[in-house]
Amino acid sequence: MARPYPQEFRDDVVRVARNRENGVTLEQIAADFGVYPVTLSNWMRQADVDEGAKPGTTTSESLELREARRRIKLLE
Repeated sequence: MARPYPQEFRDDVVRVARNRENGVTLEQIAADFGVYPVTLSNWMRQADVDEGAKPGTTTSESLELREARRRIKLLE
């Protein structure tokens, strides 16, 4: 599945969302950047996992697993 937004863009949006002022909602930030609020929430959750703040599969682990599955499928 292709990713429509570059990682640098995602990182910038997450940074802005984390450093938002009081009274500014995630919905407002998402609208400003042209993404859905749920998408921004997912990016923030994944950023927390990647940074070790929350448990889960990191982006790099997911990439390694996907590559391993592809190699296994080729070998079968």
